[in-house]
Amino acid sequence: MRIFADSACDLPKSYYEKNPVTLIPLRVHIDETEYLDVMTIDSTQVYAEIRQGKQPKTSQASPEQFLTLFEELAHSGEEGLYIAFSSELSGTHNTAVMIRDQVKEDFPNLNLTIIDSKCASLGYGLLVKEAVRLQKLAEPVERIAEIIRFKATHMEHLFTVEDLDYMARGGRVSKTSAIIGGLLNIKPLLHVENGKLVPIEKLRGRKKVMKRILEIMEERGERLHEQTIAISHGDDEAFALEMKGMIEDTFHPKQIEIHMIGSVIGAHVGPGTLGVYFSNQLQP
Repeated sequence: MRIFADSACDLPKSYYEKNPVTLIPLRVHIDETEYLDVMTIDSTQVYAEIRQGKQPKTSQASPEQFLTLFEELAHSGEEGLYIAFSSELSGTHNTAVMIRDQVKEDFPNLNLTIIDSKCASLGYGLLVKEAVRLQKLAEPVERIAEIIRFKATHMEHLFTVEDLDYMARGGRVSKTSAIIGGLLNIKPLLHVENGKLVPIEKLRGRKKVMKRILEIMEERGERLHEQTIAISHGDDEAFALEMKGMIEDTFHPKQIEIHMIGSVIGAHVGPGTLGVYFSNQLQP
């Protein structure tokens, strides 16, 4: 069985080098140059460009990328599982479904399951890692897909951004809100709801945001001490490590993973962003 994942899962390049996952890179555009996320650009470069006032653009994986991969899968006779970035945040999932159906016209025996994760960043990344773990246990693709769908439905994402101006440049918030937020040190707290990034509340300063994240984890999380919790950051490891220490002291989770937010998501949320990911319901 082959597992496919796109770069919006924010797993580092080293993960793909060590594990049987085929990376489908989304694209980043800076000035007149197009880059393939993870493969030909590093997210630290994207954050550096943003800090210099540039606004990188992003685009979904191309139909040609999917066509090549899915035809190769069809020729191999293997089963496939593609866990995709939320369809509410990118057209990548829908393009993949369209190309799969097209390939099936020539290769009716193509066995490819595509899951709309409705997740982003390491909320999505945790799903990919779970699929790989299950594959190594020789679970059938149907069972893996069933488990991943359950976990995707119950994955919590809590996000805060350092500077609303970055989101204003990309049209995610109004410029007026960004200016007022900057003057008052307002930090929005957001989550993912049905695949969309949705504001929860606004707080003044990082400390209040971090405390509120812990409160929401307490409210929504189930048996957090048994979970692997993930933290992603926008080129601000110190912020992530501080959050990690607070989570460890409060919930004593089995494991905490920290990775940088990748180029595609980072282009929209900017440096200093923090995301925390955990489950609100464990597998029965």
